[in-house]
Amino acid sequence: MVSRRSVLSSIASFVTAASATAIAFAEEKVKFLNRGFFQRLFGDCATPEPRDGGCWSYSSGKVSLDVARAPELKAPSGAVRLEGRGLPNRVLVVHCEDGQFRAMKNACTHMGRRLDPVPGTATVQCCSIGRSTYDYQGRSLYGPGKSPATFYAVHPENGRLLISVS
Repeated sequence: MVSRRSVLSSIASFVTAASATAIAFAEEKVKFLNRGFFQRLFGDCATPEPRDGGCWSYSSGKVSLDVARAPELKAPSGAVRLEGRGLPNRVLVVHCEDGQFRAMKNACTHMGRRLDPVPGTATVQCCSIGRSTYDYQGRSLYGPGKSPATFYAVHPENGRLLISVS
């Protein structure tokens, strides 16, 4: 007769092996930013605020960003984070590899830490230890953040990006 302890031990071993396999598979498919342990522990974001703080403004639920005054967005994979000035949420703006600009709520759905773009992958990743990773459709690809990331509508207009954040 098989003991209950033996069955539970077998189940635990199977679940552990299956979890390890799933994590290894996910790590094969997801590229991680090269961040140090303490950078991740303290949630040190790699994406800068714009050098020219006057390149953007917020009013009536819309961010207006002058792309010419934000050199961080000139090349694909470039990004800036917008914070403060009455914004209801932090915003991450990314110049994507396809030439489009995307904007999202700059908060991981797990614990709210900032996100950084992962160059060449069409993904953003949490700056924390969990490394939650989302594609540009908002789908969670890896990590403890399972809810979709929030993306905002971006409308290019006369050299500016108009981002609806409400």
